[in-house]
Amino acid sequence: MPVLHPHLLRPLNLPAAAHPRGQDHISAASGMALAGSWLYIVADDEHHLATLAIGDMLAGPVHFRRILAGDLPGDHRFRKKLKPDFESICLLPAGEVHADGALLLLGSGSRPNRCRGLLLALESTGAIVGEAKSIDLAPLYAPLRADFANLNIEGAFVADGLFHLLQRANAGATSRNACIQFSLTEVQAWVAGHRATAPTPLRVMPFDLGRVGPVPLGFTDGTAWPGGGWVFSAVAEDTADSYSDGACAGSALGWVGADGKLLRVEPLAGAPKVEGIAVDPLGRLLMVTDSDNPFAPSALLVVDSPF
Repeated sequence: MPVLHPHLLRPLNLPAAAHPRGQDHISAASGMALAGSWLYIVADDEHHLATLAIGDMLAGPVHFRRILAGDLPGDHRFRKKLKPDFESICLLPAGEVHADGALLLLGSGSRPNRCRGLLLALESTGAIVGEAKSIDLAPLYAPLRADFANLNIEGAFVADGLFHLLQRANAGATSRNACIQFSLTEVQAWVAGHRATAPTPLRVMPFDLGRVGPVPLGFTDGTAWPGGGWVFSAVAEDTADSYSDGACAGSALGWVGADGKLLRVEPLAGAPKVEGIAVDPLGRLLMVTDSDNPFAPSALLVVDSPF
């Protein structure tokens, strides 16, 4: 099986004064989206969004923009209990939500306090305008719990005219990966406040991504692939539930056709714990990692040629 070799573009450092806990880096990057001239990176244990100019990805400053009021505790255990667990960030196209598009951040749904979404309007350059609008995702997630007792939404993206959510498998006996498809029109109307009831899934597609030893690979993010279909990141994290962290036994990228068929899964050399992906203007795959260590920075990686 071919092995993909990611390259480090940069660690995600930032001025310590910009961080509420005085860190000089982001340590838990969990999702990524490109919008116009900007790269947006969400971290699952922060009340801030990291932003980076596309034209200066290698050396430009990482900015930290507050998206929720208040600060999380410094103690890891208490922060983990209280964090919003934003695992996904999705670019919604221009239209009903906002004339120039919007960013939608989604909590994982793995706990009652992790069912919050945030909507951020964009201007034509891709820059954020105004304040974040809070969205209760519980009505969207409620019907999914009938299929997934251990709900853990790790990816959200628009591809082939549909809105997709990725459910992540873990090492539990009944856990499984799935891609859940919705009408994009219905999702946009709902988050914009023009539709009273949350949309229901059009299709739930299970995926077996394989294993690294005894540990199953689980979705961590996805994004549309130029020409149709989508690409995803996956990690084999040795944990039996959606709350506890575990050792990363391996990671991979995979491709799915517009018809929903899994085309291929290829391991990543070095097993970086990739939690967010995006396709840059050059057609390269950008990735961000979650270090699972508050003292180690997340990294921005790239795969120059995935074929």
